[in-house]
Amino acid sequence: MSDDKAILPPIDPISAGLHGRCPRCGEGRLFSGFLTVGRRCANCGLDYSYADAGDGPAVFVILIIGFIVVGLALWMEVTLNPPLWLHFLLWIPLTLVLCLGALRLIKGVLLTLQYRNKAAEGRLDLGE
Repeated sequence: MSDDKAILPPIDPISAGLHGRCPRCGEGRLFSGFLTVGRRCANCGLDYSYADAGDGPAVFVILIIGFIVVGLALWMEVTLNPPLWLHFLLWIPLTLVLCLGALRLIKGVLLTLQYRNKAAEGRLDLGE
């Protein structure tokens, strides 16, 4: 990634990540599966071997979706006091759908931001 010499106009990393597009050209597909990052861009040939979001997307999804779902469930409990089975019927499917949708979006954004900011693994300079 550090030796990237392609001359392409800058791409908005947020937009490219949300649409699952290549962070360099904005045209090729970033994912080959639902969450599997492809090998390279079919349009500009960018090698995606640099891409490693780690646990970042999962952490963001847990914090964001958890806040929304728990807040809504608490509001519903205090306001309407429904039976427990209704909570399970509403919140478990909603949580699954929101988490799966948000996970791909956030992973795409983190990978495109990683490319834009030239993020790399930390190295120690031992000063020899």
